[in-house]
Order: sequence, then C-alpha cells, then structure tokens
Amino acid sequence: MNSNLTEIINEKVIDLANTSLNVKRIDPELYNKYEVKRGLRDVSGKGVLTGLTEISEITSYTIVDSDYVPCEGKLYYRGININDLAGGFACKRKYGFEETAYLLIFGKLPSQAQLNEFVNILADYREKLPVSFVRDIIMKAPSKDIMNTLARSVLTLYSYDSNADDTSVSNVLRQCLQLIALFPMFSVYGYQTYNHFYGEQSLFIHAPQREYSTAENILHMLRADGNFTPLEAQILDLCLVLHAEHGGGNNSTFTTHVVTSSGTDTYSAIAASLGSLKGPKHGGANIKVSKMFDDLMENVKDWEDEEEVAAYLRALLNKQAFDKAGLIYGMGHAVYSISDPRANLLRQYVDDLSREKGLDKEFKLYSMVERLAPDIIAQERKMYKGVSANIDFYSGFVYRMLDLPGELYTPIFAIARIAGWSAHRMEELINAGKIIRPAYKSIAKHGIYTPIEER
Repeated sequence: MNSNLTEIINEKVIDLANTSLNVKRIDPELYNKYEVKRGLRDVSGKGVLTGLTEISEITSYTIVDSDYVPCEGKLYYRGININDLAGGFACKRKYGFEETAYLLIFGKLPSQAQLNEFVNILADYREKLPVSFVRDIIMKAPSKDIMNTLARSVLTLYSYDSNADDTSVSNVLRQCLQLIALFPMFSVYGYQTYNHFYGEQSLFIHAPQREYSTAENILHMLRADGNFTPLEAQILDLCLVLHAEHGGGNNSTFTTHVVTSSGTDTYSAIAASLGSLKGPKHGGANIKVSKMFDDLMENVKDWEDEEEVAAYLRALLNKQAFDKAGLIYGMGHAVYSISDPRANLLRQYVDDLSREKGLDKEFKLYSMVERLAPDIIAQERKMYKGVSANIDFYSGFVYRMLDLPGELYTPIFAIARIAGWSAHRMEELINAGKIIRPAYKSIAKHGIYTPIEER
C-alpha cells in the first residue's frame, strides 16, 4: 500500500476515534459498592478462589486465631518444596529443568530410566523440526518482539499437526512435550533473525545438541562460538526451574485454564498464554528492573553511599526518577510478603556468578537496594502486607551477566513456564470442568434507538 495513502487512512482512524469513541472511565467507588474484586484480588492482595489444583502451592501466611499472619514464602511443586528440589540438583551438580518438567506434568519425580526416556523424547522433537519451518516461518517474517515470533511459531505448528484438534490427554501430552522441546529453538532463532535484519549483525543458526540440557542448548544456540561455562549453564537451569510454575492464579496460567476450558486446541491455548506473559505487568518485570538499575547507576555517584541510594529510591516512589511510575521494580509480589523463596534461592548463586564475571560491585548495589527498599516503601506507602524482593529483582541481573539480550528475557520465562502451562492444560482437560465465565455487572443506563436521520 502507498505510504501516503496509509498515513491518510491512519489519520482518519485517529480522527474517528477522537470524535466518536464514547468510552468513559468508571467511577472507582462503584467497584467498592458492588463488591467487585478487581484483578480477582481483595484489598489485601489475596486472590479470589477460582479453582483447585495439585500442581503447585504457594504459601505466604499462616492462620493464627482466625487472623492471617505473614510468613516466609514457600513454593511447592507437586508437594515438594522448591528449596529441596533445587537443592537436590545443586548437590549433585546436575541440570534440573527436565526433571522439574517431568514432575509437573506427570505428578511424580522420575526414575533415572524415566528421565532418560523423557530427555530423549525432547531431543527427538528438536531434531524433527523441519528445516523449512525455520526458513519460512521464523526467518521470512522477523519480528521486533520475540514473544510474537514465539506465538506465531506455536500457531503455525497447528498446520503441521495432522491431529491438531484432538484434545484427548494422550494427544495433548504429545503436543505439550513437543512445545517444551521447541520453545528454546523458536526463541533463540527468532532473536538471531531479529538481530540480523534489525541489528545488522551476522546471522548464524546453531543446531541444538542432543546431549545438552535445555539451559546448555540455549547458551549454545545463542553464542557465536557455542561455548559456555558450567556455572553459567547451571544458573540458567536454576532460573528455568524457578520460573517453570507458580500456581494456577498467575495471569498466564489462569489464561491457560480459561482458554482450555472452551475446548480449543493446544496451540491456540498456549498462544493465548504467551500473549498474557508478554505483558509488562507479568513477564516483562525483570527488564524493568535492569533498566531501573541502569538509571540508578548513572545517577547515583557513590554506589556504596546508603543515603544517596536511599534518596534515589524515594525519588522513584515519588515519581521523580526513572520512568516516573512511582515503583521500585523487583520489590513486592501479589502473593508473597516477607520473602519470595525463588529470589532467596537465586540470590545464593548470583554472588558466585558476579565474582566470576567481575561484577561483585554491582551485586553489592543490588543487595543494598534489596535491604533498603522495604523500609522506604513502608515509610512512603500505605501497605496491607509486607514487601520483599521478588524473583525478577535478581533474574534480570543474572541474564545480563550471562550476556543474554534483553529481547530474550521474557521468552526465557516462556521457555520455562511452558512446563507449568502444559501441566495446567492437562489438569483442566482431565477434570472436564465448565467453561470459565465470570460475571461483569453493567452500570450503563438504558436508552432508546434513534433513527440515523434523527441523530
């Protein structure tokens, strides 16, 4: 289409929106009047109960004499404490994402033989991706946002699947395992294509290695020389484990349940979940943390001066610094109050990686902000529960130390979370619940139809 014609059409649409769009802001008091739980959460942030699950559990409080008392956060995958799960991988210096995915989907820890079979199935699916798929679907239509590349790749797989609409558990399991295997390839190849066409960098496509774990393959496919250190791969693997699942109520997983409940195919359901995760309020938080620290390091002269750092944090809350949003990114969580167990686990390894990368000074700054921010937020804000660092606070720093581009931060979240989405999709199908349909109350006044010549 002629560019001038496109501009004219766009201007007409904008004028039409400005003159005809009659959407007004709803009075916030009406939400209280009709007892609407905005965001499906009450005033204290506690989620409205909408379903039952056996996949994971989040604990952030205990009940004492009928009162909710905040406690150290705990996260369980299929009843197993995430600290024990991650600790089991660390003590043996092995990669744990594949074992975690098996646990989430099948509901139990695998034997060595079962894990080997599972890993081989994932490797088989990676090898069976047609060469034409990468060329025609990813490389011929590069996107500036890799999450869109990922979603388009998932939807296109529908056309390659002769049994795409079969929602039997066995067929959905096949589709989900294929998606778990292919997400790293779609994401990294999408980035390489973007980096070539938009960044004018050399294009290289490394095939995944059968003997590599998911974390190792991400680093191998991403880097020109394909090399990485064991510590780098182990920490990226831990990030995948910690991001793999987080209860049925988070936005993208709830999306999985909602769309699955309609009876649609796996590719459509997962594409919808990707659309949710792409949102900056959900999957993009670690990018915000990284950019916030860039701004902090640029504007704070002495990174060891607590008063200067504290002044910057107060400026953030008062909408005087960074993006003027009034937020200290990476601090606070919808569920956790005293601590996020995922952040606690990741922090232990960040120290080691920062020393390996010569960034221990930056790590000390992160630690200082984590220590100072809760008190400053408490002084500046009315709070219903405690606040602490969440996993996004450190994950962006980890990804930066691993030389991962910001464009891949959210796709890496998706590479991990597809395991949890898969488990929840099958749980929704197995329990064959009703289509999810919450209610909205209309507050619009009734009117009469006016003939067009009288308007």
